[in-house]
Amino acid sequence: MTVSLYAAGSLRGPLTDIASAYEAASGTRIEARFGPSGTLKDEIMAGAEADVFASANVAHPLTLHDAGRSGPVVLFARNQLCALAAPDLKVDSESLLDRMLDSTVKLGSSTPKADPSGDYAFEVFRKAEVLRAGARAILESKARLLTGAADSAPSPPGRNVYGWHVAEGRAAIFITYRTNAMLAARENPGQQIVALPDALAVFADYGLTVMRGAEAEAERLADFIVAPQGEAILARHGFASGKTP
Repeated sequence: MTVSLYAAGSLRGPLTDIASAYEAASGTRIEARFGPSGTLKDEIMAGAEADVFASANVAHPLTLHDAGRSGPVVLFARNQLCALAAPDLKVDSESLLDRMLDSTVKLGSSTPKADPSGDYAFEVFRKAEVLRAGARAILESKARLLTGAADSAPSPPGRNVYGWHVAEGRAAIFITYRTNAMLAARENPGQQIVALPDALAVFADYGLTVMRGAEAEAERLADFIVAPQGEAILARHGFASGKTP
């Protein structure tokens, strides 16, 4: 039997490992499709045959649930936003907003609506307005939407797309998930992970749902993801538990 898993691109590492562990334990084959959560949600609404949907937000699974397409939504993991910065950029948490607003510093994010990472980045920009009048408009206008859209440039095979964009100079600061930045920094020595100051901090809640009409094995996969073994794999990849306040 095969279970079709649609999942956020930021979950590729942990869910690939979880799928392998589940296949070994159950004998069920997991066919995974990773991509921007908003795009995947639209594909499912249009009739794509997904069994389980793991999104980088809770809103997209709730849309499916409210449309009668899926069962309950479970918050199963948490992430947080940070800044991935070029090696030669002088920046820390305290100076981050100044660097983001600097007209000479290229700022990157993912694409809002298509990818929750972009929505979360724009939430950071909205918070910046509280600290500095006019900051939101500046940041939203200068942000280069480099990932998440259907026409976004793909990274070379085997390259982390966020680290690749920073390495190629398309962004000196890229607002993304901490888990993405960890992978980018390992691949690109010298790239910096800069924590957002408390006033700009944004956290990401990940939602999981099983499609209506899916076989019982899909429910068992979902249960495995939220069980201690699945949580441990998510934690190894830098995700916090969905049970964490």
